[in-house]
Amino acid sequence: MNVQHILIDDTSPVHRELSIYRTGTIYRVRLQDTSYKPYSSLEIDAHNYAAFFHYGIPELLNNLPFISESNNGLDSWDEAFLHNSNLGRMKKIIVERMASIDPEHHETILLGWQDQPIGVAYFRDIDPARFLVFLAKLGVFVEESVTEGYDLEFML
Repeated sequence: MNVQHILIDDTSPVHRELSIYRTGTIYRVRLQDTSYKPYSSLEIDAHNYAAFFHYGIPELLNNLPFISESNNGLDSWDEAFLHNSNLGRMKKIIVERMASIDPEHHETILLGWQDQPIGVAYFRDIDPARFLVFLAKLGVFVEESVTEGYDLEFML
């Protein structure tokens, strides 16, 4: 069987329309608020979204007590909340994971595939240095959230 290989290009409108092209957002919220109000957010672009899962960040963070609609914790296609009291532990997990990522080791990862109507495999280049910059921003976002008393909502 011939399988077409597609390397995701963030500048391609056609690629951005694919279901495999995923982004996310992390919001600062207060779980004790009587109505939903996001106070600020951190966007996760498609590259960093793929890297987030490739480097196993959700699995590491799921050692924390996330509140989610599906009870799956932090997972793609889901919404999950993390209480402020756990953000210090989250920051520690992020810092530890950052230390294990080699910024020089670029990788091409498989995002997904389809067999029908034709075989297609979707790939993405992962730039670890770029992802480390995102993780540093996430660390600052988490640290500021701790200080300011916010909880976090993950829309993945």
